Amino acid sequence: MPADRSTPHAARPPVSTGPEDLFDRLVDGLTAGMANTQQKRLYRSMLTTVAGLAAQGTETIDLKIAEAGLSEMADAFRMFQPFRHRRKVTVFGSARTQPDNAAYTSTRELAASLARADWMVVTGAGPGIMAAGMEGAGLDHSIGVNIRLPFEQGANDFIALDPKLVEMRYYFTRKLMLIKESDAFVVLPGGFGTLDEGFELLTLLQTGKAEPAPVVMLDVPGGTYWRGWLEFLDRQVAPAGMISAEDRLLFSVTDRVDEAVAEILGFYRNYHSCRWVGDLLVLRLRRGPDPARLVDLNRRFGDILAGGNIRRARPSSPERSGGDHLELDRIALRFDRLHHGRLRQLIDRLNDADR
Repeated sequence: MPADRSTPHAARPPVSTGPEDLFDRLVDGLTAGMANTQQKRLYRSMLTTVAGLAAQGTETIDLKIAEAGLSEMADAFRMFQPFRHRRKVTVFGSARTQPDNAAYTSTRELAASLARADWMVVTGAGPGIMAAGMEGAGLDHSIGVNIRLPFEQGANDFIALDPKLVEMRYYFTRKLMLIKESDAFVVLPGGFGTLDEGFELLTLLQTGKAEPAPVVMLDVPGGTYWRGWLEFLDRQVAPAGMISAEDRLLFSVTDRVDEAVAEILGFYRNYHSCRWVGDLLVLRLRRGPDPARLVDLNRRFGDILAGGNIRRARPSSPERSGGDHLELDRIALRFDRLHHGRLRQLIDRLNDADR
């Protein structure tokens, strides 16, 4: 009988662990005990992206941008998390506005009125209009998202050193947080930065990248800043077909603080929020429409449907699994994802249900 030349079990060489095995072990370790499968999938996707950056030899400057952006967003998520259940308004405007300017006074009054309604006021935390918003709202109702600039002072005295302040290096992460976390927006007269923020906000609403929300362009009493801006849109942009007539429904213009406050609070009089469930847009309401009003809604807004009718709905499976405002009434529609100005009109009509 030939000699047994097999290697004894104890003496066999260890099985090598490849990069994929190490990656899987890392993901499994980080998500151990996590019940939310969607969160697990997202963590795996993010780690896969990081692994891809390493595999393709990404340059250091690009890695710095990616690392700083993710770090800044993580800091902001952590700061905003305790206040996710609170209604918030973001106020944009010039950092150069002085306290004796009428725009400063209007901003302070606006913020104070919304704080009395238990809204939180979010600003860029700098001087000017941003300081006015925080002065009016008071520290308990203020949140700051500051940008680090070499030529301007840091956070204003109303929010400096408060835990509800986060500082960022990049404008893109700052604008994301100023828009993502809020339920309403007010834009005061300002320079390049203010116009950039206002136009980006309107672009997000126009394209459906942001949920429907009230936007108010607030001028000083008797002011012409936003009137001139509207003339530019009406004479140069709209006639060239670069915006449509219904895009004007995405914002309102006023020089009165009480009208701005009424626009914001009125938007949530009956409408609460929305979410997509498959190809259905679900609007959550404090009081759903009766059969006669449903007929009226379908007659008025059938042009924005991709099929079917506007109908009453019960919470969907994804909503039930997440406990997503199950106490509220709902309507569902196959929105065509194009006519966001008309969708705003539909929300206004639902808000008029109790009038």
